[in-house]
Amino acid sequence: MTNRREFITLLGGAAAAWPLAARAQQRAQSARIGWADFAFEDDRDGWQRLQVFQESLQKLGWVLGRNLVMDYRWGIFEADSARRAAADLLALAPDAIICTGTPAADALRQASSTVPVVFTSVSEPVAQGIVDSLAHPGRNLTGFS
Repeated sequence: MTNRREFITLLGGAAAAWPLAARAQQRAQSARIGWADFAFEDDRDGWQRLQVFQESLQKLGWVLGRNLVMDYRWGIFEADSARRAAADLLALAPDAIICTGTPAADALRQASSTVPVVFTSVSEPVAQGIVDSLAHPGRNLTGFS
C-alpha cells in the first residue's frame, strides 16, 4: 500500500482523488501509464525526462516489464496530434497519463474526466481552462507550469 501512495504522490500529489490503487489491484499489482510528450521520439531531452521519471518510479518499486507498463506518444505539439494521442492513450485504459505542453493537456482535459493527468510545461493553465485554480486544480488534471 505504501508503494501505491508513493507512486500516486510522484504523479502529482493528488492521491486522495485518484483511483489508481483500486485499479492497480485489479491488474494484479501492475500499473499502466501513458506518456504524451511534445518532444519527438529522437529528442534527447524528451528521453532524459522519461528516464528520470522511470528511475524515480523504480526507486518506489515500479519497474517496467514487472509491475509497470508505459505507452508513449511523441511529437505532441499541436491540437490535431494531441487529440489523436489522447484518444490512443485513453483507449489503452491507463491508470494515469503524464503529458508535456498545452496541446496535450487540453486534449486530455477534453477527452477524459476520469483518468488522472499530470501535466508539465503548460503556460497559464488557469487562464487556458485546463485547471480551475492553482491551489485547487479540480477535475482530473494537475501539474506544473
